[in-house]
Amino acid sequence: MLKEDALVKKAAASEGVDVNLIRSGLQKGTIVIPYNRKRPRVIEPLGIGKGMLTKVNANIGTSPSIADVDNELAKLKAAEDAGADTVMDLSTGGDINHVRKEIIKASRIPVGTVPIYQAAVDSPKLKKSFAELTVDEIFSAIRRHLEDGVDFITVHTGITREGVERLRNRKRLAGIVSRGGSMMVGWMAYNKKENPLAEYFGRLVDLTAEFGACLSLGDGLRPGALRDASDRAQIQELLIIGEQVDAARAKGVQVMVEGPGHVPIDQIQMNVKIQKEVCHGTPFYVLGPLVTDVAPGYDHIVSAIGGAVAGMHGADFLCYVTPSEHLGLPNADDVRVGTVVSKIAAHAADIAKYPERTRKWDEKVSRLREEFKWEEMIKASIDPGEAERKFSRYPKQADGVCTMCGEYCAIKRSKEALEALGG
Repeated sequence: MLKEDALVKKAAASEGVDVNLIRSGLQKGTIVIPYNRKRPRVIEPLGIGKGMLTKVNANIGTSPSIADVDNELAKLKAAEDAGADTVMDLSTGGDINHVRKEIIKASRIPVGTVPIYQAAVDSPKLKKSFAELTVDEIFSAIRRHLEDGVDFITVHTGITREGVERLRNRKRLAGIVSRGGSMMVGWMAYNKKENPLAEYFGRLVDLTAEFGACLSLGDGLRPGALRDASDRAQIQELLIIGEQVDAARAKGVQVMVEGPGHVPIDQIQMNVKIQKEVCHGTPFYVLGPLVTDVAPGYDHIVSAIGGAVAGMHGADFLCYVTPSEHLGLPNADDVRVGTVVSKIAAHAADIAKYPERTRKWDEKVSRLREEFKWEEMIKASIDPGEAERKFSRYPKQADGVCTMCGEYCAIKRSKEALEALGG
């Protein structure tokens, strides 16, 4: 359990909830506060989990094709300005040590990483492939990230040889779409041994405990196509992760669980319910879910649909998807758009979960719209910059209405009619 009481109080204040709600959630493991004791700068802590507003993560990071630290810092700023609650640095190209340290140094919000990417990128320096790395070399990469101050790490601990066999027997349409998952399968196949992150899970927990960071147990067998959703391999991995959650909690280590992937909209509620049951209410971190496979270029919208449904049914943490998903590395504008759309999905979910805490915002914007107070309405919106760009494309109307309906504005006409009836 997190011992820094000041962080708990700050998280409660930022959320507008009783501090005892967070203390109780931390004790039970239904709330986490990602925060590494060694991080180089102070950030505002936040709670993720039961009773907390739905949070949004933005993924940034280099690729082997495009590796520019300034580009990643621009993405970080775009994510922060758009309201992201956390970012993950998923860099796999260039000097990823430098990129990570610069992101952590600049970030005002918690930072997560996937340390085995570091191990994979560094393996050629050891004249090895990732599959040839020793267990100690893999754990060395994890320690390096924690030493740098990373607040939460994704580790693919639930993917085992038994789970891979289930996958082989069913012949998925999309196979394994998780980068980390595919790396661990390659390691197991080469070494003919169990996943070291699963076999030495206790070592991983002890290492994380040194820094007070949070484990995010990754879904290496998440479905990457609708046809693969909710299959035996996915559920088998979740069952193993549920046992690992218990082991982490027993050592006082914060833990959350990552979820699917591509899921038909009618299966989302079931997936959330199973995760919450198997993992005893552990915060659930979902990638989307994406509810259709046919919309490259619009997958941020596809993801928001799934994220709103998942959040409504109890998912706690939405990983954004950008318009570049399935197409290429996102740029800063993609990051901004993906973050805003996910924030909309999170808010829509919170309206269902916590209407008394969230609907005042909607009522404020509606009231300003009804009063034709356009500038105030725009400032109160979730993305004022984009709202202003759309509103200012045409000259302002003399009678205060917008250019959609003009003189046929229903709000204006109905006001006039009701006044006349009243007279």
